[in-house]
Amino acid sequence: MRVPPQLVIFDCDGILVDSEPLAIRAHVAVGAELGWPLTEDEVVDLFVGRSNASVDELIAARLGAPAAATWRRRFEALHREAVDTELTAVPGITEALAAIPVPTCVASSGTHAKMRHTLGRTGLYDHFAGRIYSATDVRHGKPAPDLFLHAAASMGVPPSACVVVEDSHHGLQAARAAAIPALAYASGVTPEARLRGPGTVVFREMRELPGLLGVG
Repeated sequence: MRVPPQLVIFDCDGILVDSEPLAIRAHVAVGAELGWPLTEDEVVDLFVGRSNASVDELIAARLGAPAAATWRRRFEALHREAVDTELTAVPGITEALAAIPVPTCVASSGTHAKMRHTLGRTGLYDHFAGRIYSATDVRHGKPAPDLFLHAAASMGVPPSACVVVEDSHHGLQAARAAAIPALAYASGVTPEARLRGPGTVVFREMRELPGLLGVG
């Protein structure tokens, strides 16, 4: 991208914090307990990048609402334990953020409480404080465009002047629906083939990000 954007909108899980392997492991464990055995690849395809509400709806459609509620409780307990003991920042993201002089924000399918926890554990919360947007702020989470449009409007920047940095196909669908160009990080859990699409540039290392944004 030759002209630097006026705003860079970062996803959180898998882009800022390396939490997706922890979440996938928790979903696989809970699914085995509650009668919906899932492989890691199936969890990526079905759940990664979606809001909690959207994931809960998928589980309720398969197992019923009470089981979905139990799944959410068990998942959050396992995930929090893993975050507290294992979570790290995505490799290279701290250096990339330091090299990006244009405004940034976070727009994540996670809740505000979850992001305070994960970004706090990795020392990234203060970098984005006051500029963090959650799927709970809008009516429809990813893959709908609502969250990215809300983040852009809240930051006072037109969508066409933004760039989204994502690592899930649901998040990239949301960026395309919002007509926002996207950079897709392909070193996460989603297969690279699922990340490719119109308006999307794929990259594999965070050190590439400032250059792709036209600022490094």
